[in-house]
Amino acid sequence: MSRPRRLRAAEPRQGVAAIEVEGSRWRESCRRELGDGARFCGAYASGDRLARRWSALFADGPSTRVLTTRVDRDQLPTIVDLVAAAQWDEREAHDLHGLRFEGHEPLRALVDHTVDTAAWTTPVEGRGVHQVAVGPVHAGVIESGHFRFHVVGERILHLDTRLFYKHRGLERAAEGRELPDGLRFAQRACGACAVTNAVAYAQACESVLGLLPTRELRRARTLLLELERLYNHLNDIGAACAGIGFASGNMAFAALKERAMRLNKELAGHRFLFGSAEVGASRLVLASQLAGRTRGQLRELRQDAAQVWREVRFSGSVQARLGGVGVLDRDSAARLGAVGPAARASGLEQDTRSDSPGLWYGSSFAAAGPEARTGDVSARLQVRASELESTFEVLDDLLSAPIAADIASPSGPKAPIGVARVESPRGETVCVLEHDLFRLRRLHLRTGSYANWPALAEASARNLLPDFPLINKSFELCYACVDR
Repeated sequence: MSRPRRLRAAEPRQGVAAIEVEGSRWRESCRRELGDGARFCGAYASGDRLARRWSALFADGPSTRVLTTRVDRDQLPTIVDLVAAAQWDEREAHDLHGLRFEGHEPLRALVDHTVDTAAWTTPVEGRGVHQVAVGPVHAGVIESGHFRFHVVGERILHLDTRLFYKHRGLERAAEGRELPDGLRFAQRACGACAVTNAVAYAQACESVLGLLPTRELRRARTLLLELERLYNHLNDIGAACAGIGFASGNMAFAALKERAMRLNKELAGHRFLFGSAEVGASRLVLASQLAGRTRGQLRELRQDAAQVWREVRFSGSVQARLGGVGVLDRDSAARLGAVGPAARASGLEQDTRSDSPGLWYGSSFAAAGPEARTGDVSARLQVRASELESTFEVLDDLLSAPIAADIASPSGPKAPIGVARVESPRGETVCVLEHDLFRLRRLHLRTGSYANWPALAEASARNLLPDFPLINKSFELCYACVDR
């Protein structure tokens, strides 16, 4: 059997290869990637009905391979039996691009909000089984999401999620724009991960333009990414405290998050760090005096956060509510393609920061983990608390010297397709861009939240219905990331 034809490999430091695959060998090619130890990290459709194409991404350390095939008669064989994490990607491609996947039965609706409940839910039958519907309108000021629980008494048997209520079409709207202009669309996919999305887009764009990030550019982007991680993790631990009624912990972490966001405003001009990352350049300037003052503020914030965490960690009534709740075991996490703190809490040690040559983490960076890889709410909170420590360490190191504005070096080769993978507070975000004469032909953004929603549903099964708010907050996933 012949190997797939390699189109062209990008610059080694970026580690991207685009590979053309015949439709008849699609499953075998994907199976080979998985058998070689590569990790599935998304799939997407491109082109129009006259020339539809389907691509899947496989990561192996810092390298990413993009397998692409032409779609005949809008149909392809499914790969969900090979990699369950592809389920959402295939369902989304069916709803938005009209593709069908032979063997994916039933191909349930995802983005298409059909009125037929049976078209998007999994049938659950048995004595005493009933459904509880929550949302899409919620009591809090949050985005729309619907949860359909199949329960017996208060025990959850299965959870169907229905999201995409405010799908904005950002990827489609970006088509035809000049490459640098596409950053605005990627950045606005999610406010809480604006830096991650912008950096991922910038790196993908720079690989196409033949630009290499300089030392200062790498330092500036890493600083922004860790500032984003800082306020998100403080928020997420506080949200979990709210989920069990531990008001003092919730308010204490909310106050810490506010301090972190005020630092964002002082350093980058925006509380959510909007506009701080751009293609091919960085305008972030931190003189020695400002860097030193910020370093001191972060040290105080670190001490205060550690003190509040100790109160959470050693409160018996709090810990009694966290252990054994919402368990996502290691096999399920791997099967569903979980990423970020949720995956690491289950025993998967994958952290994209360890394989990010375009950033400033260094070869000695190691992923944080919980004391016990139990995959429950307690472990997910412990991962975030551990990552706060490593984030403070990285920020302290970056701020030990001033940061200057800089532009990327125009010395790299130009890749036929732009791909970047960046670790967000919720896990790996993947950005892909295809172009014609340096105008966007296709933008694809697959965030950590998108990857983790199926894992949240899996972790909710077998738990009591009143525990779902706590389980949900321990993942703290974003609705906007799928409403892109």
